[in-house]
Amino acid sequence: MATVPKQTTMAIKSYKNQAQMLVKNYLLADPFAPYTSILGGILACKVIYDLSDLISRFYIKTYPSLTKIQRVDWNNRGISTTHAIFVSALSLYFVFWSDLFSDPHLTGLMVFRSSQLSTFGLGVSLGYFFSDLAMTLWQYPALGGIEYVIHHLLSGTAVAYSMFTGEAQLYTYMVVISEVTTPEIHLRWYLDTAGMKRSTAYLINGVVIFIGWLIARVLLFGYMFYHVYLHYDQVIKMHAFGFVLVFGVPSALGILNLIWFGKIIKGLAKTLAKRRSRTKELDSEN
Repeated sequence: MATVPKQTTMAIKSYKNQAQMLVKNYLLADPFAPYTSILGGILACKVIYDLSDLISRFYIKTYPSLTKIQRVDWNNRGISTTHAIFVSALSLYFVFWSDLFSDPHLTGLMVFRSSQLSTFGLGVSLGYFFSDLAMTLWQYPALGGIEYVIHHLLSGTAVAYSMFTGEAQLYTYMVVISEVTTPEIHLRWYLDTAGMKRSTAYLINGVVIFIGWLIARVLLFGYMFYHVYLHYDQVIKMHAFGFVLVFGVPSALGILNLIWFGKIIKGLAKTLAKRRSRTKELDSEN
């Protein structure tokens, strides 16, 4: 195995140090981090959309036969799925593992705490909400109805306020954890579009959606309001607009979640009923 010349090694280390300095002093610096992260989120959406289109053309047999709007929806769901994985992982870290909002020895009230990473993560998410909302309005109502637009407007407003002010970032991440159900929702659409609605994978996915939605979009919202109740003495010290957002946005999103949860239950029950019916037909034939 050939050894790397010392000069080349030093050059690589030099470029690495310069890159680290660029990220630390500019991209993640407090004055620039929000704007950099938003632009980064928008750029990432464009890149993922193009990659989804390219990969699907080569590896998904049914993709070329889809209509133009179906291909747009297909690739847009690729963006949404990638964002959901990123932001839900970051949310789980800050809510359950990080000491940023739970360590009593840190200075400042919990509702006013933030970090470069927490702010940067919200900025990337905001860039996604901007991009997805723009695409939804451009193709309206093919990619989503009015409830989808309301969801993105409310979420984008809350994320933007929390990112720029540093207030209530814990509660913002608690709400954003609900994105953990997004990949399963999109997988259901992919399976349906690929003609696999009667498959076992489709049924299992429906059960996972039910469980995930119940935990992340119903029970966790209840826990968030309980947490606000326990720390109301801190929440009341927030700016009036932030105070309204802490109660208003989760309440509105919670209502939407309950409405969608009702549809999920009906859809799952319908799928199970059809599967039982097909099983009885096969048994009678045998």
